[in-house]
Amino acid sequence: MKRFLLCLFLLISLQGFSQIYDPVDWSPSVEKVSGAENEYILVFSAEIEQGWHLYAQNVPDGGPIPTTFSFPESEAYEIVGSTEEEEGQTVDDPVFEMRIKYFEDHAAFRQRIKLLKESAVVEASVEFMVCDDERCLPPELEEFSINIPAGSGIAASTNPSIFNSTAAEVTNEEAEISNKVETGFIADNEGEKGLWGIFLVAFLSGFAALLTPCVFPMIPMTVSYFTKQSKNRAKGIRNAVIYGISIVVIYVLLGSAVTAIFGADSLNALATNVWFNMAFFIILVVFAISFFGAFDIMLPNSWANKVDSQADRGGIIGIFFMALALAIVSFSCTGPIVGTLLVQAASTGGLAPIVGMLGFSLAIALPFALFAAFPGWLNSLPRSGGWLNTVKVFLGFLELALAFKFLSQADLVLQLHLLEREVFIAIWIAIFGALAFYLFGKIRLPHDSPLENISVGRMLMGLLVLSFTIYLIPGLWGAPLNLISAFPPPLEYSESPYGVGYSRNSPAANSGADVEIPEGAHLLPPHDILAFNDYEKGMAYAKKVNKPVMLDFTGWACVNCRKMEQNVWPKPRILSKLKNEVVLISLYVDDKRNLPEEEAYTSEVTGNKVNTVGKKWSELQIKEYGANAQPFYVLLNHEGEKLNEPAAYTPDVEEYNQWLQEGIAVFED
Repeated sequence: MKRFLLCLFLLISLQGFSQIYDPVDWSPSVEKVSGAENEYILVFSAEIEQGWHLYAQNVPDGGPIPTTFSFPESEAYEIVGSTEEEEGQTVDDPVFEMRIKYFEDHAAFRQRIKLLKESAVVEASVEFMVCDDERCLPPELEEFSINIPAGSGIAASTNPSIFNSTAAEVTNEEAEISNKVETGFIADNEGEKGLWGIFLVAFLSGFAALLTPCVFPMIPMTVSYFTKQSKNRAKGIRNAVIYGISIVVIYVLLGSAVTAIFGADSLNALATNVWFNMAFFIILVVFAISFFGAFDIMLPNSWANKVDSQADRGGIIGIFFMALALAIVSFSCTGPIVGTLLVQAASTGGLAPIVGMLGFSLAIALPFALFAAFPGWLNSLPRSGGWLNTVKVFLGFLELALAFKFLSQADLVLQLHLLEREVFIAIWIAIFGALAFYLFGKIRLPHDSPLENISVGRMLMGLLVLSFTIYLIPGLWGAPLNLISAFPPPLEYSESPYGVGYSRNSPAANSGADVEIPEGAHLLPPHDILAFNDYEKGMAYAKKVNKPVMLDFTGWACVNCRKMEQNVWPKPRILSKLKNEVVLISLYVDDKRNLPEEEAYTSEVTGNKVNTVGKKWSELQIKEYGANAQPFYVLLNHEGEKLNEPAAYTPDVEEYNQWLQEGIAVFED
């Protein structure tokens, strides 16, 4: 009866406040794998309310909470492979400064299992997090008990919860979703935009590869061969077009091989893995040193000789082997670019490696077909010379700069603080500064020709690089550097959050005032807002200094919480109130630290185990304020009574300021 009354109270609260959100409904089902004895596929379908999005399984470190499936070990079955997911939407998140994948409307996750006995009961669970444009919900844990008897697949059930409806039988719509997942994951607009971006970058990289010493001289040689060996101009054009198509096929096959070897869905996981990031860093550094002229990365000469011998066979097969010979011979120049593209494509996953190689190869192939069709254009091509090596060295500098992005990613994951923001920016300043000196002719590398003067184009490019280098310098003093925000570590991952040369008590950081930090509190850089992460300690301090309390229900992985902190809180009117007129208590609902055993308990409201710090604060928010979304702000007096109605995500500075002023005025009265 007591539990019934609590549930009834909660339902009334839901109607009155409309703050308890339950936007995801999970429905597991089972499919029999045709042609595979005792193998099944568990399908976890998530129906997502409009406006909300569920995060993918692979999210870069420092981002939101990923969707994570757990399957305990059992003697009755074994898990085959990893959990697959739909393509979803991948966007460049400006707050977390990373590419993040999520799902809208619905999502389907598939896990293959093999029964070791005639039947089995699979106990599974999924931890997940959802957000909309204004709020995020704390991580939730959904548990499933799936019965698989011998025979065809059946529907499964979940453990009931006050906030999560029990799973029903698989509907036709779910079956349709499963069928779509079976035959191929659903594409989306953001995913298509991401692939178009990869295609464009790869296409431009292909043109850059054309302007290297290994490829550029091959254009007139190859086109002249086709025009001279062909009986008429039409046949020469046809052969050149076949040659170009062969180049495209060769590189697309390479992208397909990468996707097939690693798997379309695991490439993203590889790209966010610390050891793969370290490997990518080493590979790109080696590529850069090769472009500088220290050595050439070449495929075995025997490969080129064997392929070249096949090119004499004539016909379409001979032309194909001529294209393959070009790819092998030019590998010392194109290999590093191709490798870099594949590394970058891996961070997107899916078909990105194939799309990248398609864009790259099209840029390589087009000139051969066009110059074969219009041989007179060959006269307009610049002569080969030292400028080709300049292009190669230029690309080497870019490779070296990009390499440190991957090293930074590994450092962030391990939290080693070896490559913090200032160090990263200093390295980039050194790299692009050296590139500017190189373009101005002040630095010479092994394969450079003697340079008596520089061309106008080279001078303009040098000025552009020098301007970019100067732009980077203020980043050492805390400038946001919006042009490259996706590359360096975030502002808070710094040796000095207030900028090089400044400390918390410096005038630039704190208006010259030395702040005494009470026990249990800390200062939020770079604005020095005094904050507590414990309710009792914060409330005790508020009574001591006779100020109202602002409860900030937030999360480490809450996007809109960061937006408020970065865009609203720093405004002078807001910042003054947060620093001087209220006591801030920030309670992180996704804090994974375990509570002491004597403090853990079972929630009377939700029935869930409250065994972490985050769950404790989430329970407080639900029980006291009938809300479970973040950000969520409450102004309280010293007795814990609300001074005004709570506020949620409020990007309007004036509206948020009025809310603060209203609560503070009530406290003072």
